[in-house]
Amino acid sequence: MTAPSSESTPLAASPFTEEQVRSAVEALADGKVVGLPTETVYGLAVRADLESALARLGSLLEHDESGPFTWHTTDPEALLQSSDLGSLARRLAERYWPGPLTLVLQGSVHQGSGEGEMEESQAPVGAALLATDGLLAAGGWTGVRVPSHAGTAAVLEAAPFPVVLASAARGKAAPAVTASGVRDAFTESEVPLVLDGGPASLQTPSTVLALGPGRFEVLREGIVTPAELRRATGLSILFVCTGNTCRSPMAEGIARAAIQRALGSADETAFGFHVASAGVYAGVGSPPSEHAVTVLHDRSIDLSGHQSHPAIPREIAAADRVYCLTRSHRSALLSVLPPGAADAVELLDPAGRDVPDPFGGPLEVYRRTADVIEGFIEARLPAWVGHS
Repeated sequence: MTAPSSESTPLAASPFTEEQVRSAVEALADGKVVGLPTETVYGLAVRADLESALARLGSLLEHDESGPFTWHTTDPEALLQSSDLGSLARRLAERYWPGPLTLVLQGSVHQGSGEGEMEESQAPVGAALLATDGLLAAGGWTGVRVPSHAGTAAVLEAAPFPVVLASAARGKAAPAVTASGVRDAFTESEVPLVLDGGPASLQTPSTVLALGPGRFEVLREGIVTPAELRRATGLSILFVCTGNTCRSPMAEGIARAAIQRALGSADETAFGFHVASAGVYAGVGSPPSEHAVTVLHDRSIDLSGHQSHPAIPREIAAADRVYCLTRSHRSALLSVLPPGAADAVELLDPAGRDVPDPFGGPLEVYRRTADVIEGFIEARLPAWVGHS
């Protein structure tokens, strides 16, 4: 059957009735396949902790060429917390969810112990995800999406179990974008219930991004472009000292190396990160201090090609994070920035202390300064890359 609604009426103005939501949850609970709308295309949904339901859906969609199913939820916190690059995933979630982005994350939530089994202590329901024959998770990677369709969100919230959806398309056919399209592609015995939420507003599949250590891979291009994803995932980080020959270049080099290590990639820009440094009284093109080069070389970081760069207000305002090495540097920047841009400017030391200037001192002073800077960067790193 098809739940009554008008395909010409936007769901936002006519959400599903309680009876429609209840009928969908009951069908899912019984292991049946249910057609549900999203803002991209229509999907076929099953209960994720029933092995037989996952297998039924895989067979129905000729799933062997489709990849693992995607967990659809209104509360992805369980997977975001377990993601190896949690801060990056959270920035994407804040930017695009609810919406047309599917994240395939390396990390896992608690696996169910058997068909339909879920201990009472296992909360939220996302913690009961059950990987079966690669249909839900593969190699520690799990797909997750928060759809923006209000009616489907109501079904997901009402279900006391996790739910997965796959595009309503048999084999390589184009996904259905209306309830009648689902009915044309599948028989009532295959999909006993389809909730009609009107035509999908975007009518194109979601963008699918695999995000994990060493991996930023767009598996399927959709309405969100790869360039937009990188801008939302990474950060533009700027370090500022006086002349941009000692402290801030060392911070730039140490930070870039730390970010690359945390990302599992030698190219932080592939994840949308841009790391730079400047000086409030810097000229253009001066070389770094010889001792700064030596100290970073000892850490396998090459600073020899650095050239000093002045702190330019428009570049400072464009950065996501601006870390000053002393309070006087911060005061100098705040004096030339508009109020809104000043929010991103802070001291590198989370406790608000200055990093002393090693300029003119012996090599050992530079080593101590680098150690101090590295400690502050390690304290900042989880918010940039890992688990904030």
